[in-house]
Amino acid sequence: MRIRPYLLFGCAVVCALPLSAAVQSIHVMERSDVAGGHSFGAAGAYERIVAKANFAVDPAKPANAIVADLALAPRNAQGLVEFSSDLYVLKPTDPSKGNGTILFDVSNRGGKGLLSMFAWATASKDPRGVSDFGDGSLLAQGYTLVWVGWQFDVAEEADLLRLYAPIATNNGAPITGLVRGEFIAETAGVKSFPLGSRNMLGYPVAEGAEASAQLTVRDLCTSERRPVPRGQWRFARLDNGKETPDRTQVYLPAGLEPGKLYEVIYTSKDPVVAGLGMAAVRDFLSYLKYGGPASSLNVLGDQRRFLKRAVGFGSSQSGRWLRNFLYDGFNADEAGKQVFDGVWAHVAGGGRGSFNHRFAQPSRDGQPLGNCLYPVDMFPFSDATQSEGEMLSGGLLAKAAAAKVVPKIFYTNSSYEYWGRVASLIHTSPDGRRDTGLGEHSRAYFMTGTQHGAGSFPPSRGPALNAANGNNYRWIMRGLLARMNAWVTSGAEPPATQTPLVAKDSLVAAGALHWPKIPGTRLPQHPKLAYRGDFYVVPPRVGPPFPTLLPQVDADGNETAGIRAPMMQAPLATFTGWNLRKPSQGSPDELYSMVGSTFLFPKTKAARTKAKDPRPSIEERYKGRADYLSKYEAAARELAASGYLLESDVPALVAEGGKQWDAVMGR
Repeated sequence: MRIRPYLLFGCAVVCALPLSAAVQSIHVMERSDVAGGHSFGAAGAYERIVAKANFAVDPAKPANAIVADLALAPRNAQGLVEFSSDLYVLKPTDPSKGNGTILFDVSNRGGKGLLSMFAWATASKDPRGVSDFGDGSLLAQGYTLVWVGWQFDVAEEADLLRLYAPIATNNGAPITGLVRGEFIAETAGVKSFPLGSRNMLGYPVAEGAEASAQLTVRDLCTSERRPVPRGQWRFARLDNGKETPDRTQVYLPAGLEPGKLYEVIYTSKDPVVAGLGMAAVRDFLSYLKYGGPASSLNVLGDQRRFLKRAVGFGSSQSGRWLRNFLYDGFNADEAGKQVFDGVWAHVAGGGRGSFNHRFAQPSRDGQPLGNCLYPVDMFPFSDATQSEGEMLSGGLLAKAAAAKVVPKIFYTNSSYEYWGRVASLIHTSPDGRRDTGLGEHSRAYFMTGTQHGAGSFPPSRGPALNAANGNNYRWIMRGLLARMNAWVTSGAEPPATQTPLVAKDSLVAAGALHWPKIPGTRLPQHPKLAYRGDFYVVPPRVGPPFPTLLPQVDADGNETAGIRAPMMQAPLATFTGWNLRKPSQGSPDELYSMVGSTFLFPKTKAARTKAKDPRPSIEERYKGRADYLSKYEAAARELAASGYLLESDVPALVAEGGKQWDAVMGR
C-alpha cells in the first residue's frame, strides 16, 4: 500500500490558493490506496483521503444568515467567520472511471454507514481493507464516497468525524442560557447520568450556577414533573467509588428508578455555532461540484469534468439532518447554485432536529419515552406548504422551492417510524383526515413489516420484551439506490410512492388496528406523538398533539400497504415495527425505541390449535420448502421488475429465504 501523507495531487499538504467562496484550504493528513490497490470492477482502484477543510464565511451574505448566531461569532481581519471540518473521501484513482455521482453520507454521530447499508460491509470507522467494503458494489459502480464532519459534540474517539466551530459571544462577553438534559435508566443500580445525549459531549453547567439547577422526574413525556430535592443530587461522578465534582454529570446517591424520565434544567454558557455544520457540508459539496477560480486545485482532481451531481444519504439522525438542511434553506450555496441533486432521508419519519439554534444538542432524537419535547418532531412535516390553525403555516421545501433548488427526494421509512417517529404526517394533512401526497420531485417508500435498523434472521433476543424484527430491508435499499442514481443522472423516473393511505383504510388510528389475538402479545399503549408548541425555549411550551396514524394489519398482524418484501409475501412470522419494554426496565406498557418484533407462526396445525393461535400454521400455508421458496422467489422477481430490488440480487435473496425456512423449521 502506498501512503503519501504530504502530497495532494502534486500540491503541498496545505492548498492555500483560494479554492471557492467558502473553502479556504484543504489539509491532507493521509492519502493511500484502498485495499492495497485492489481493483473494483470497471471503476478500478480507489484512493482513500483523510483531510481537514478550513472554511471562512461572510455573515453578511443571505446564504449564511440562516446559520443561527453566526453574527455573534468571532471574525478574522477580513470580517469572515472561520471554522473547519474533518473530511474522508473514497474516490476512483482514475476519476474518468467513476460514475460522476458524489454519494455523500451524512455522518451519524461521527460514523460512516454507507458501506454497511448498501454493500453488506461490517461497519468501520476507517475502511481500508477489502473486507471493509463488503461486496465492493458501491466502489464497483464508480461512486465517489464523501463524508464531512458536521457535528461539534461528537465523542472523543479515534476516527470519528467532527466539526470545529467557534463559540458565539456578546461582543466578547460570554453568552449564558438554560439547557435541558434528559436521561432514562434501563436497569436498576444506575446512580449518575451525563448532561449530553448518549456519549456525546454535553454543555457543562456554568461555574457558580450549580445551586440554581433543577432536577425533576416524571413517568411519561407529558406527565407532571416531580421535583427531586436538591439535597438528593449533585453535579458529580464516581471514580472507583469516590465521588468527584463534575459539571457534566448528575449524581444521585440513592440511584435512578428504571423507566422514569429524569430532566435537569441548568444554566450553561458558550454556545457553539452549531449550524456551521450544515454550512460546511453545503460549501464542501459546492466546492467539489463547481470549484473555484481556474487556478485552484481540488482534492478530487478536476471535479468539473468528472463529478456532475451529488446525492445525500442520511439514516435516522442523519435523515432528520437532511430534512432540516432542506427546511432551513441550505441547498443553495453562497452563489445560489444547487448543492444536492438528490436527497435520501432514511428512517427519519416526520422529524428534523436540534441542529441549528443556540445551545443545540444534535443527538437529541425525540424517542417515544425519552429525549422528548426537543425541537425534533415539529410542524411542518410535509413537503408542501400547509396551514394548521391561525399560527402555523409552512412546508419542508418552501425555501428550496423559492430558490429553485429542490432536489429529487426519497423518504424511506420502516414500520417503526409510524409508531415512533410520526411518519404519517409527512403525507397526510395535519389533522390526519386526508392524504396529501408529496411534492412532484419526491417519493416516499414504506418498507412493510420492518424496524428502524435493518433486521437479521433468525431474530435476535435483544433488550426489548419480544424477539427483534428479523426483516432485512437492505435488499430494497440497494434496489432503490440504483433508482435514485438513474433519476438524478438521466431523469429516469423511480417507482411510484408506496405508503399506507387514509383513503384506502390502510392508515388508521391506533384504536382501529385489527390486531389478531396472538398468544402472549399486546399492543403498545402510546404511539409517539408530535405536539404543537415552542420547543426552543426551556422548558418547552407544549400544546395539543397532532394525530399519529398507523399502518393497518391483516389477519396475521402483518401490514397491508407499502413495499412488501418476500418475507412479507411468503411469511413465516408476523413482523411489527414496535416492541415493548421489559418490566425490569420500567414503563412496561411503552414502546421500546427503534426495535420491532417477530412472532413466528406455529409450525403445525396441531401446535396452532393447542396454542389457540388464530394465524394459520406454516404447514397449512405451504406444501413444503419448495412450495415456500417458489412463492418467495416469485415475490422477489416481481419486486425486481417493479424497480425495488436489483435483478442481480434475486438469487442471493432467495438463498436467504431458504436459510430462513431452515432456521424456523429446524433443518
